[in-house]
Amino acid sequence: MAQMSESRDVPDMGRRQFMNLLAFGTVTGTALGALYPVVKYFIPPSSGGGGGGVTAKDALGNDISVSKFLEGKNPGDRALAQGLKGDPTYIVVDTKESVKDYGINAVCTHLGCVVPWNGSENKFMCPCHGSQYDSAGKVVRGPAPRSLALVHAKVEDDKIGLTQWTETDFRTGEEPWWA
Repeated sequence: MAQMSESRDVPDMGRRQFMNLLAFGTVTGTALGALYPVVKYFIPPSSGGGGGGVTAKDALGNDISVSKFLEGKNPGDRALAQGLKGDPTYIVVDTKESVKDYGINAVCTHLGCVVPWNGSENKFMCPCHGSQYDSAGKVVRGPAPRSLALVHAKVEDDKIGLTQWTETDFRTGEEPWWA
């Protein structure tokens, strides 16, 4: 019987381990590369800044310029903007040159409808179930159980910055329910 000699077709162990490592690295790299955008999609973007605030945006997602915003507006006018967490938020005109230092979240506290401003009656009136709020967003008629949420509105560099309202609600004298 002839002794089998080592075949040149079978790679030695060092070469086999190298090829296995190369194949594993290629498959892992490809899988991670494909998984990265999926994971990135589910992680919300940070709002930036340490204060947790956002810049008010118009319906198209552009920052609101205060000087352009106030053109053609009168004191007491209200206009919707994208606020904290993307919620619709009313920016209230104080004078021809400024806005109030607070914004009013437009989401009804009853069932979450967006509450429009009714200028002829000088109040917010929910079209879903008839809740009504005064000009500052305090509930005056149910079924809504609470007033509309407030946010701080501060003008800096011709932009409106909105931040969470954590102080006592000036309309009711109570701690804010939304904080």
